[in-house]
Amino acid sequence: MTHPHNIYIHVPFCISKCNYCAFFSRAVRAPDWDTYARGVMDELDYWARTLGRVRVPTIFFGGGTPSLMPVTVFEQIISKINSVFDIDEKCEITLESNPGTIDNNKLDAFINAGVNRLSVGVQSLDDNKLKFLGRRHSTHDAINLLNAANARGIRVSADFIYGLPGDSVDDVVRLCRNINKLGLQHCSMYELTIEAGTPFATMNLNMPSNDEMADMYDAIENTLNIPRYEVSNYAAPGNECRHNQNVWDGDAYIGIGCGAAGRILMDNQWYEQRGAGEQFEKLSDTARAAERVITGLRTMRGVALDNTVRKILNMSYLRKNPELVQINSASRIVATRDGMRILDDVIFNLLGEINAT
Repeated sequence: MTHPHNIYIHVPFCISKCNYCAFFSRAVRAPDWDTYARGVMDELDYWARTLGRVRVPTIFFGGGTPSLMPVTVFEQIISKINSVFDIDEKCEITLESNPGTIDNNKLDAFINAGVNRLSVGVQSLDDNKLKFLGRRHSTHDAINLLNAANARGIRVSADFIYGLPGDSVDDVVRLCRNINKLGLQHCSMYELTIEAGTPFATMNLNMPSNDEMADMYDAIENTLNIPRYEVSNYAAPGNECRHNQNVWDGDAYIGIGCGAAGRILMDNQWYEQRGAGEQFEKLSDTARAAERVITGLRTMRGVALDNTVRKILNMSYLRKNPELVQINSASRIVATRDGMRILDDVIFNLLGEINAT
């Protein structure tokens, strides 16, 4: 049986590395796009041979900075996917972008080539904070790109970072009120975390406390005029990122490009995948069910309580802690608002028997 597979395509190139970034990307003044495109084509051919002509509900170009890509390269990739797989008529095709890397003409060309959702790395609406984060654009640049994309009628999302050194709840409330003025139907709000190997890791920064971060987290939900649908993501109903929802809900997806991972479903067997054959290993039912719990509980819709999930859960913990986690009327396990605040602890306890082995 052939299962639908979403596709994630990693574009590893950036103009420069940001101070917080631990993603697989590298600053290259003049990327070799021809070599990159050939590599992507080869991987797509590999998966076409491996899986057959699968249906593709969503395609997500992440990075790095995919908006640096020449539109001709994007067109080649979409054409290749279309030739070896069946792209859904209403396929969501997302392009991550940074302000300053895409003008109106290039935006129009990407849309004409199939992009119907633009994710913009804004990060802050304060120019001083943008400089601190290592961003190369200004607030003005970001707002111009958001307005241009909205004017073209495509779906638009923006990423923001909060919890910088010196940030207070009032700063986060101010940021959210300014976001509300932008008329966004989707945004992502990420807590700044200090990752090993990044410039920030060497700076001995005075970060907000856990309690302060928790208060900021609550302030976002209380101030943004669009609801949370995942721990870090907010959307007006119907404007959720379908690609991420599919992945969080446990659907199959192919990861294309260096640093891209996937979860392949073939003949009712799950595989952990990285690259085209770079890593392709069977996943046990227990491991896959645990992954679904970890990603699904991050969402407001929760995780479906099917037999494979039920087998691995500490049902006693679930029954004894209804203030943290519950089974709803749709037979899905959901974390409560209090549970979301300590989600790592909730998941650890729910998966207690696995954690003990």
